[in-house]
Amino acid sequence: MDALVSMADAFIGVFRTSADVFVSLTTGIIPLIVVFLTAVNALVKFIGEEKVENFAKWAAQEGWMYVPVRYTLLPFVAVFMLTNPVCYTFGTFLPEKNKPAFYDAAVSFVHPITGIFPHANGGELFVWLGIAAGVEIAAPELVTPLAVRYLLAGLVVILIRGVTTDIIYSIMSARKVGAE
Repeated sequence: MDALVSMADAFIGVFRTSADVFVSLTTGIIPLIVVFLTAVNALVKFIGEEKVENFAKWAAQEGWMYVPVRYTLLPFVAVFMLTNPVCYTFGTFLPEKNKPAFYDAAVSFVHPITGIFPHANGGELFVWLGIAAGVEIAAPELVTPLAVRYLLAGLVVILIRGVTTDIIYSIMSARKVGAE
C-alpha cells in the first residue's frame, strides 16, 4: 500500500513541478518577451518600415566590402527586428546567389541572440534558460557576460557560415552550369 501511495505522490509531483515552472514563466520571462516585442514593433514603426527595408537593400549590394554587412549586420537586424521565423524574409532583398548564405547566417543566429534579446526566438529560449540556470547557481555574476560572449561568438560564426555557404553555392552553381 505504501508503494502505491509513493507512486501516486511521485506522479502528481511531476504535475506540481510543471505547474510551478509554468507559473514562474508566466510571471517572469513571458511578460518580458511581450514588452520587448511591443518595444521592437514600436521601434520599427518609429523608424519606418521603408527605412528598414532600404537598409536591407543597401546591405545586399554586390562587392566584398558588403560581405560582413550581409552576413553579420543584416541577420542581426533581421532577427532582432522581425524575430524568428519572419527574419528570413529579409533574404528577399538579396540576389538569388546570396539567399542561401543569408538564410544560413540568419538561422544560425536565432539562438545566440536569445541570451540578451529573448524576444528574438521564443522557441529556443528554453535552451538559454537552462544554460543560464546552471551558470547562475555556480557564478551568478557571469550570466550576463556569458550572454554577451555568446552573442559575439554567434556574430563570428554567422560570418564564417555566410562566407562558407556563399563559396559552396558558387561551386555548386558552376558545376550545375557546366553539366548543362
